[in-house]
Amino acid sequence: MPQRKLWSALLDACFPARCVSCGQQAQHGAWCRACHTALPRIEKGCVRCAAPLSASSGTLCGACLNRAPPFDATLAACRYTFPLDQLLQDFKYGHHLALAAPLAQLLIEDCQRALASPSEDSPFREAPTHIVAMPLAAARQIERGFNQAQELAHLVAAALKLPLLTDALIRAKDAPKQATLPWRERHKNVRGAFACRRDLSGCRVLLIDDVMTTGATVAAATKALRDGGAAKVFIGVAARASVTQETGVP
Repeated sequence: MPQRKLWSALLDACFPARCVSCGQQAQHGAWCRACHTALPRIEKGCVRCAAPLSASSGTLCGACLNRAPPFDATLAACRYTFPLDQLLQDFKYGHHLALAAPLAQLLIEDCQRALASPSEDSPFREAPTHIVAMPLAAARQIERGFNQAQELAHLVAAALKLPLLTDALIRAKDAPKQATLPWRERHKNVRGAFACRRDLSGCRVLLIDDVMTTGATVAAATKALRDGGAAKVFIGVAARASVTQETGVP
């Protein structure tokens, strides 16, 4: 056994990994068997915005049928409910950077499934060519010390073997936090909030963020990427919050 693998095996034996959700011994990556089984996966989601759908529904939710968002498709690993909601809060606001790997892994698995054997009508029959992380406002990143989307994007890019464009998308203006605003005001809040600084002509971009709620932020970012020439924009998030059809996306 190579020395590195032997050392890793000894560490695992002496200090077994603990489930990030319940603290029991992990058996499925960062999760114990029970927590991994209980993860709030989206069994069927809207192809465009990943809003959970009933088994008898079509491929698009009512909101996307009524008004298509500017992005082409969304991959969301899980619903934004327990334990994902708490883990993402701890990751983003509690500075628990070690949670980036297990959260990114959920999204990586979702991406790999979508890209493995896409059907003729799948939006992923033309796979992403580049990855971009949702940027934070400069002041907010300084205050927080890191960009949670960037942490996830690094891991996703490495796993999918795609280039990560760290300088393509920027925050063009500061705005109040989306979470502090009523849903109906969020689209106006992020209008013109992003700018693209690279020529993305012909690129198919996978835009990574931690959570998607109304879709207002990713829609505004998508418009900036389109202005930069992106041929397609896909969204990848660790969790998708439930929204009412009245709220809609974007």
